[in-house]
Amino acid sequence: MTMILGLYNYWIVIVLMMIGFYIIIAHGHLIKKIVGLNIFQTSVFIFYISVGKVEGATAPIWQEGIILYSNPLPHVLILTAIVVGIATTALGLALIIRIKEAYGSVDEDDIQAMDNQDMVNQDKEHQQC
Repeated sequence: MTMILGLYNYWIVIVLMMIGFYIIIAHGHLIKKIVGLNIFQTSVFIFYISVGKVEGATAPIWQEGIILYSNPLPHVLILTAIVVGIATTALGLALIIRIKEAYGSVDEDDIQAMDNQDMVNQDKEHQQC
């Protein structure tokens, strides 16, 4: 039992990852998919921070008497990943705005139905020529 409770941060990562993945797969609303993607990204951030933490270690600043240091690379990578995540979210939301303007809906099923109807209409036009 202590092993399970001692690794609670990894359990949080798994739960957040599955919630984000479920939202991405199960919902047809495009904004909900962006939210699911952000939850999934957050779980990856927590995972990398958890892996980068060294028990009993300090920041990599030289001081006398300190022999165990944490590697700062995972934290730096997470800062970069956060910036990329924000940019990805902004791009996704901008695309959703364009899709809303073009189709009048942000639901995946409605957009697919409109595209299928357009394809049927184009096929009929080509057959008439």
